[in-house]
Amino acid sequence: MADFSHFNEDGRATMVDVGGKNVTERKAVAVGRILVNEQCFQMIKTGGHKKGDVLGTAQIAGIMAAKKTPDIIPMCHPIMITGANIRFNLNEEDLAVEIEATVKCSGVTGVEMEALTAASAAALTIYDMCKAVQKDMVIDQIHLVSKSGGKSGDFVWGGDK
Repeated sequence: MADFSHFNEDGRATMVDVGGKNVTERKAVAVGRILVNEQCFQMIKTGGHKKGDVLGTAQIAGIMAAKKTPDIIPMCHPIMITGANIRFNLNEEDLAVEIEATVKCSGVTGVEMEALTAASAAALTIYDMCKAVQKDMVIDQIHLVSKSGGKSGDFVWGGDK
């Protein structure tokens, strides 16, 4: 197992120096989902929620979260993001809103944390907008599904979603 990179020689937290790394095109995709009940699912699906467009609001929240990731993840570098997108799939069988966050940049460090933060914030926004209708929603399966670019190369999730 590789050593953790965010600790200095004294065992204290440090921000990794990425100054000597080459600029490459980078992309990360993260997913997650939120499980809801039938009533809540139908309100999201039809846009009949009294707070407004749940998925539209969650999409904006996810993109904003990608841009603000270094403000909430302590050792995360500020990155000039070149693109961020949130997509939703309404899974009627599981009564789940499935979230896919894609983030891109040209830089010296990756955008995995930005994609994970975007997926998480989108799910949390759905929860926030729907909590008056349902309080026992479950957010789960948030994970990185792929990343490309950089010294460590490409990664594709090999586990079950």
